[in-house]
Amino acid sequence: FMQKLDVHYLCIKDFHLPLDSNEEQIAAFKAKLAKAGVTGYGVGPIYMKSEAEVDRAFAYAKRVGVNLVVGVPNYDLLDYTEKVVKQYDIRLAIHLHGPDMPLYPDATDIWEHVKDRDPRMGMCLDIGHNLRYGSDSLRDLKKYYKRVFDMHMKDVTGNTKADHSVELGRGVIDFPSYVRIMRKVGYTGSVSLEYEKDMKTPFNGIAESVGYFRGVCAAV
Repeated sequence: FMQKLDVHYLCIKDFHLPLDSNEEQIAAFKAKLAKAGVTGYGVGPIYMKSEAEVDRAFAYAKRVGVNLVVGVPNYDLLDYTEKVVKQYDIRLAIHLHGPDMPLYPDATDIWEHVKDRDPRMGMCLDIGHNLRYGSDSLRDLKKYYKRVFDMHMKDVTGNTKADHSVELGRGVIDFPSYVRIMRKVGYTGSVSLEYEKDMKTPFNGIAESVGYFRGVCAAV
């Protein structure tokens, strides 16, 4: 399906490649990606509730051969996580969860926890969850772009917990303004579609969303 959409980058989740995969399994998976013209650019999201889980996440990223972990370490693990980031020289993009979880609800919360830490500690800006928490995702990209390593692109119906994901262009997010901001600040991170509607049959919505975003990029 990624081949049909001409999409060439994937953030590898554990349902693609389990966290305990050995070198042989990783090599086979990467060969499968290469055959489809796809490159894994990072791993995650990975939740980390203990030091052992932090170690496992970064060791996994090293075995896979990527330099980005999209992760969610518990707040009390941030000091330890910073040591591991330095040890592996692998960036951490902390994923925010909006109103659905108390852990890292928005971009500002992540910024406050990483701004004085190693510059390889940043965020995965989920623009839909951020907006559903009531935060201004466009403003937050402009404010925090230096620590935005990855973005989860999605559209949502509004800025409350009750709102939900829809195809890009059908919700309230101003994607032309997003593209302008990314270009203005010189954003060099990843932009990853995270499509959470129609989970059993997502493919038509993914295709529509990819096409819409490409159209915006071409038109702006």
